[in-house]
Amino acid sequence: MAQRLVSVWQPFFLGSASRGAAIDAATELEDLGYSRLWFSGGFGENVAPRFREILDGTRRIGVASGIVSIWHSSPSEAAVFAQDAERAHPGRFLLGLGASHAVVVEGSGTTYRKPYSRMVEYLDGLDAAGLPPERRILAALGPRMLELSRDRSAGAHPYFVPAQHTAEARAAIGPDRLLAPEVAVVLDADAAAARATARQYTSGYLALPNYTNNLRRFGWTDEDFAAGGSDRLVDALIPWGTAEEVAAGLDKHYQAGADEVAVQVLNGGDATTFPADAFRALAAVLI
Repeated sequence: MAQRLVSVWQPFFLGSASRGAAIDAATELEDLGYSRLWFSGGFGENVAPRFREILDGTRRIGVASGIVSIWHSSPSEAAVFAQDAERAHPGRFLLGLGASHAVVVEGSGTTYRKPYSRMVEYLDGLDAAGLPPERRILAALGPRMLELSRDRSAGAHPYFVPAQHTAEARAAIGPDRLLAPEVAVVLDADAAAARATARQYTSGYLALPNYTNNLRRFGWTDEDFAAGGSDRLVDALIPWGTAEEVAAGLDKHYQAGADEVAVQVLNGGDATTFPADAFRALAAVLI
């Protein structure tokens, strides 16, 4: 069996904390044995410099954008950033690209139109700029975007998905592409408290049609989406419990075909404090 890679998806702290605090956290995660750090590229006109800062401040851990918005950074800008990172840190930076959501994009003053066509145009631009497919990955949910991730990138980085989607994604992209779903978790063995923490996170995403439409394909209904999610849906999306119980929930994604799981520790809505204890506990059972 190939090695199961365990990564970290912690966008708000890694992307927005002070440079020193972010690098300190990244260095500890590297020492704990995590494979890659994923965090958002935000909605600026260029790829956020924080990706390069963390690459420069660490020794070997991978860094990936989860995601750079294809509506806000141009292909040429993204390619230049990725190529420069590759020269300085070979094999360590992965350009994660996504179409985001209409409400988010329109709210930033940009017109949202035909996201699949926009992604194809963006990839054409990366090709023209000389960035090879193996240095980019797509935030793919539906069948067409999964097929595009197979044909024109290193693979797929789905977000907010149950293990059933991971199995579908593996079938769609084939055995030779990277499949790295994000999975949020709660380290709390109290069911009521853990689900309450999870719903602080799920409630926002269940208001976005991209995610609810994707979940409908696996049999979830409007009843499951109400009030932050039914217990059944929350439990399917967010492994919770002890570190060992969370690991068992993450294992469902590996069993479904994930090569790498990007773990997001939910911290009760606190984006200013890095959940170091949780990542230490998970490393002890996962790595």
